[in-house]
Amino acid sequence: MTPAPLSYRVVDRRDETHDTVTLVLEPGGDALDPFVPGQFAMLYAFGVGEIPVSVSRLGDGHRLTHTIRAVGAVSRALCGLRTGGWVGVRGPFGAAWDTAAAHGNDLLVIAGGIGLAPLRPLVDTVMAEPHAFGRLNVLAGARTPADLLYGDELPAWQEPFGAVTVDRPSNGWTGRVGVVTTLLREARFTPSDTVAFVCGPEVMMRATARALTHQGVRPDRIQVSLERTMRCATGHCGHCQLGPLLLCRDGPVVGYDQAEPLLTVREL
Repeated sequence: MTPAPLSYRVVDRRDETHDTVTLVLEPGGDALDPFVPGQFAMLYAFGVGEIPVSVSRLGDGHRLTHTIRAVGAVSRALCGLRTGGWVGVRGPFGAAWDTAAAHGNDLLVIAGGIGLAPLRPLVDTVMAEPHAFGRLNVLAGARTPADLLYGDELPAWQEPFGAVTVDRPSNGWTGRVGVVTTLLREARFTPSDTVAFVCGPEVMMRATARALTHQGVRPDRIQVSLERTMRCATGHCGHCQLGPLLLCRDGPVVGYDQAEPLLTVREL
């Protein structure tokens, strides 16, 4: 981890949706230490500011991929970068998805909206080592069909089970409609031998974790990726505090047995 941003160049760019872009970055000189699935970087748009963004793919060598939704000044500036543009990068930061805990178990990878981005490197890892895990289920929800990420990759995630659902269908949509928890009825897993990885809006993660525990998945085997305002990413400024946790240091990935009592308190 380096305290100052290193310069990375945009070598590829893809428009995912009307407000979401995927950038592939390569170091212009010195490179950061390797990232693992679930960790995040602080991306600096020169002259604008810095925000935390999870890695959405880990490429060959020191390449980093980030999927960014334009929701504020910094994210809009990052989404506006073109091939050849430059961005400052700090990292790696945060706790990763605990894939070792999932070895030999069925997996539920459950995403809401942009939450699919931090989960994609996890899916890549599992698909590269299929014999190390049980059955893989990838369940993704979005507001509309136009908001679905990685549409060209979803078909490859269909075995043994993968499904997407939307809140509001558009003309011509023939897929599922409803919240992502409705997909659990079709997923193939044994609750006592399952590890779940969940990322999305907080209300979606709470509802999903509750549905999983009702089906028999233990809270400590449900991993969620939490979000709070992060400024320093080193645990010093306190902006990302959630109860006793500093999410840039103790998260963003946390077991639901830790997260449940914190997410039920509105002030936190």
